[in-house]
Amino acid sequence: MRHTGQTGVVLRLGTTQTLAWASSYYLPALLAAPLAAELGMAVTHVFGAFTLALVISALVGPAAGRAIDRHGGRAVLLATNLLFAAGLAALGFAQAEWQVWAAWCVVGVAMGSGLYDAAFATLVRLYPVSARNAITGITLIAGFASTVGWPLTQWGLDTLGWRGTCLGWAALHIAVGLPLHRWLPRGRVEEMPAIQVAVSPDSHASTPAATTHTSAGQGVALVLAAVFAIAWFTSTAMAAHLPLLLQAQGLSASTALGVAMLVGPAQVAGRLLEFGFLRRAHPLLSSRFATAGHPLGVLLLALGGPLGGWLFAVMHGMGNGILTIAKGTLPLVVFGAAGYGERQGWLMAPARVAQAFAPVLFGLAMAHWGGRALWLTAGLGLLALALLQGLALHMARRDAVPATTPRPDAPA
Repeated sequence: MRHTGQTGVVLRLGTTQTLAWASSYYLPALLAAPLAAELGMAVTHVFGAFTLALVISALVGPAAGRAIDRHGGRAVLLATNLLFAAGLAALGFAQAEWQVWAAWCVVGVAMGSGLYDAAFATLVRLYPVSARNAITGITLIAGFASTVGWPLTQWGLDTLGWRGTCLGWAALHIAVGLPLHRWLPRGRVEEMPAIQVAVSPDSHASTPAATTHTSAGQGVALVLAAVFAIAWFTSTAMAAHLPLLLQAQGLSASTALGVAMLVGPAQVAGRLLEFGFLRRAHPLLSSRFATAGHPLGVLLLALGGPLGGWLFAVMHGMGNGILTIAKGTLPLVVFGAAGYGERQGWLMAPARVAQAFAPVLFGLAMAHWGGRALWLTAGLGLLALALLQGLALHMARRDAVPATTPRPDAPA
């Protein structure tokens, strides 16, 4: 890290992100069944409430990012701890189905202003020059959210019941999340560069590029939004259906479970690869590499049987791990640090909606096509790769314009 205090900031945000993901995104997998059984709800309705929370988070994201751009992330993240605590406490005290839906609405607001996008925007405002490595550091820590969260949730269910588990997570946001966010710097640590120079995709530099607001810039934003939506649709679909999907490919139940469990470590391995070997590469290069992971894994699975299953898990997991970082670093390099938070909220809104509906839509694909549904996500992955390749060519052509000739997308 380039600044002594940056390591401490990364450790704090990495810890609070682990808490936020474990107590929201990874909670329904274990909590839905006992909650539904006690309240007389259908399990699908519990997941429906969670889907609504994801949609709300997409709507909240741009406003949360704009607030971080203007006031910094400390106040926003402190507020999300209170929102998480309120929503989880309301869920723990729920006595009727409508109260479950209302509680998840509150949690959805917290997710839209307190997960990765908010943490990334906080880092960019603090460190507009050196945020890339800090973003990677946060994802390395929070990559273990499910590894930590699921055992803690299961322990809570076994000892405290589902209501006590919800209240326990709410208490952790007050006892752990609030103090850690209170210790964040109040103002910018690095100065915003006076002139931000655009960076070629073939360059090894990672200086933020100039922000544009022209039609060309909007086109690039649409490309990135589409790529992130595809990535998050695929990631969520695999998280929801992977074991059964692998069995439909001919793997035994035990082998399918083992393969599915490998995805998490592979994601961390991908992030370590980004932090080490790829850290000097342009994020557009690492993004193309990562986007190719899932389609290549599907091909290996189709050709290699059980061995192909393990290779699929590695390729999919590593690609997904790198893309988690790329969604923070790629917009920073392409557009620059100015207005990062609000832009990130808009860029990720389609991804959050895709994420919300991915389990249902991919489940329908599996019902119609069985294991061949994987070719759907493989095709989407190739589309994302083609979009990124087109973006790389566009940026290369833009950077090839002589310095004396005004660029078409340059501000007047």
